[in-house]
Amino acid sequence: MTTKKPVVVVTRKLPDLVETRMRELFDTKLNLEDTPMDEAALIEAVKTADVLVPTVTDNIDAAIINQAGKQLRLIANFGNGVDNIDVAAASAKGITVTNTPNVLSEDTADMTMGLMIAVSRRFVEGARAISGGRWHGWSPTWMLGHRIWGKRMGIIGMGRIGTAVARRAKAFGLSIHYHNRNKVSEGVEQELEATWWEDLDQMLARVDFVSVNCPSTPATHNLLSAERLALVQPNSVIINTARGEIIDEKALIEAIEQNKIAGAGLDVLAHEPAISERMMKLVKAGKVVILPHMGSATIEGRLEMGDRVLINIRTLFDKHRPPDRVLPTDN
Repeated sequence: MTTKKPVVVVTRKLPDLVETRMRELFDTKLNLEDTPMDEAALIEAVKTADVLVPTVTDNIDAAIINQAGKQLRLIANFGNGVDNIDVAAASAKGITVTNTPNVLSEDTADMTMGLMIAVSRRFVEGARAISGGRWHGWSPTWMLGHRIWGKRMGIIGMGRIGTAVARRAKAFGLSIHYHNRNKVSEGVEQELEATWWEDLDQMLARVDFVSVNCPSTPATHNLLSAERLALVQPNSVIINTARGEIIDEKALIEAIEQNKIAGAGLDVLAHEPAISERMMKLVKAGKVVILPHMGSATIEGRLEMGDRVLINIRTLFDKHRPPDRVLPTDN
């Protein structure tokens, strides 16, 4: 007797190999045009699907979840975070939520280092000078940046991504400082020769680079507030590859405009894809480098994310707990 395949609705276009495998295993509804689904489309999806596969750009809030049909058993997020999903509302309706952790750490750490170097060594400005025909040969005083070797990096959030950043930063000759809820293991701390700061304010005042690698939660919203950004050294650079909401974006702009912070490298924004006119002025001035949320954008990473989604769906419908189940928190 053939078992009925679960109905799976995918909100965005995924890599072909992932979509093909989904179609083989499930009754899958794909989004071939890759057009973001509006609220009405998402509501229709949760009313009919057994599984919803959203991405980080889909806001699956309580208003949508509360209209889900009884058949919806799983929201399998195609992404590391779940700040786009009201996990508590899903749990209250008996809907399991999963994500794709432990996949993007190395890719995001690479992006963090790339942004740090790009801002410090003015890579984007240099490339723009070439494309604009403004390079007329080498000069001893032109396009001077700042050395990375021998500086201090302060990492906010020493989880898997933060630790991967720390390993790379150490190889670049940076001293590692970190702020985390708890100290990392003694072995990791010794390996990285890392210094733990229980007080974030104290760390911010002492480092040359600040790398934001903590999750987005109510507790970390605007964690880098205007007051905290005022503690950062004037020659420091802020790097954010986590979530835009962790930094008070208006305060960051003002600090850079007033030369209270040297610059920033951002792969995420508070209201992406919208970029304010003031922020664009800083980009054009070479003080800020912004990338279009590319931290996880590797072929290998996206395929692994798809594998995690498939495993979570199959495990649930095999009547087992999915390995990447996310539970509500009080944060």
